[in-house]
Amino acid sequence: MKKEQQNGFTLIELMIVVTIIGILASIALPAYQDYTKRTHVAEGLALANDAKIAITDYYATFGAYPADNIAVGMPAEEYITGNAVKGIKVEANKITITYNEKVQTDGTVEIVGSISDASITWTCTGGNVPDIYRPSTCRNPGT
Repeated sequence: MKKEQQNGFTLIELMIVVTIIGILASIALPAYQDYTKRTHVAEGLALANDAKIAITDYYATFGAYPADNIAVGMPAEEYITGNAVKGIKVEANKITITYNEKVQTDGTVEIVGSISDASITWTCTGGNVPDIYRPSTCRNPGT
């Protein structure tokens, strides 16, 4: 008597494959969501570079920090937007980046300038966007 050769997969084999795919997806999806939020935060920091330059130029010219966006020749806060950025606000030596729901609704990152050795040094540890979404240079110490 000849044995019949099995064709295809058994139910158990298919269930194991589906389980493995489910486990991989449950790990990959949160990691991808964190990655996209970090990308959106980086977009805001890139948009803020113009504000840093404008504040630095203003300080070099007038010896003081500007009052607001208009003083440094930038559009009002609500007109500096991006894919995930609601606005960028200048107040003296502080730049506040406000994000939309793609990062965190009304989440902020604050960049603060301080004078050291005749130049402005920028730090971006302020604001309420969680450290996990910030670049390493903008995370609070100890996290």
